[in-house]
Amino acid sequence: MKKTSLLIGLAALGMACSVQREIVDIPIIFDEQRMELTKEYLSERYHLEQETPEITPKMVVLHWTAIPSLKKSFEAFNRSTLPNWRPDLENVSGLNVSAHFLVDQDGTIYRLMPETVMARHTIGLNHCAIGIENVGGTDNMPLTKAQLRSNIFLVNYLASKYEIDYVIGHQEYTLFENHPLWLEVDDGYRTEKTDPGMDFVENVRNATKKFNFKPVPSKP
Repeated sequence: MKKTSLLIGLAALGMACSVQREIVDIPIIFDEQRMELTKEYLSERYHLEQETPEITPKMVVLHWTAIPSLKKSFEAFNRSTLPNWRPDLENVSGLNVSAHFLVDQDGTIYRLMPETVMARHTIGLNHCAIGIENVGGTDNMPLTKAQLRSNIFLVNYLASKYEIDYVIGHQEYTLFENHPLWLEVDDGYRTEKTDPGMDFVENVRNATKKFNFKPVPSKP
C-alpha cells in the first residue's frame, strides 16, 4: 500500500490554513485481460483505436457507490470482468466498472488506478473523464462532510495537474449527448443516475470556482 502526501491550501475549503493530505494507493486488478477489454471498449464504444488505454482528462465525474462499506465497494471494482449482478451492462462490454479514486466515509482517499488510464464509470465520457467514487449514498449511509472535503481536495489536485474543463455529477452525464466530448456510438445505451446529488456537486463546484470550469450544457 503506497501513500502519496500532498499539500494544498484550503482557501477553497473556506479555511485559512494548509493541511497535508494523503492519497493511499490500493490498485485494483489491471491485468492483460482488463487492458485488452479497455482498449476494446475504446474501440467499439468510441471508435478510438489505441495501442494503450490512456486518456487525456478533460472532466471529473463525481459518484456514489450505493454500497455500504469500503471493502465491498473496492471488491465491486477490483475484478477485470463484470460480475453476474450487472447484466444490464454485460451485453455492451465485459469490462468491469471502475473509477480512479474511492473516498471512504471518513474522507480517506484511495487511488485505485492511474489517473490517465480509462476507467468505466460514465457512459459516453470514459475516454476523457476521471471518476471519483464515494462510499455510501444510501438513505442509511448518506455522503459525509469528510467526503465532501476530500472531493474538493481531489478536484483541486486534479485541476492543478490536468486541463480539466468540467466537474459534473454522474446524474448530469446525459447533458453532454450533443457535446463534442460525447463519443458513445449506441443511442440506446443509457442508464438513469441520481448520484451523488446536486447539493454535493454544487458544493464542490462552489469551492473550486478559481479554476473557472465550463458550465455543464443545458437541456436541449
